[in-house]
Amino acid sequence: MNLRFFRALSLISIISLLIFYIFQVTSLAKDQYLLKEGQKRLTNLTEEKEALEINFSKIQSLANLDAYFSSQDFEKAKQVKYIQIYSPLVRQTK
Repeated sequence: MNLRFFRALSLISIISLLIFYIFQVTSLAKDQYLLKEGQKRLTNLTEEKEALEINFSKIQSLANLDAYFSSQDFEKAKQVKYIQIYSPLVRQTK
């Protein structure tokens, strides 16, 4: 009877450990898949960010700004006059 109890306990232990092993392997495989997908997405987003930075710098270049201003009928200032403000007329806070 003692041997029968030991065999039953061993069989239950082996089956429970096998089920635990299957769940662990499944969880590990899922985590590795999610990690690979996350790394791919990070790589794609990094490449997209670099492309957007290049496009942004092209848009903000002086040549494009000059073309924009000329297309909007802006004119270059020929002479600039400044207004002089005398300090007694301006209120100063301390």
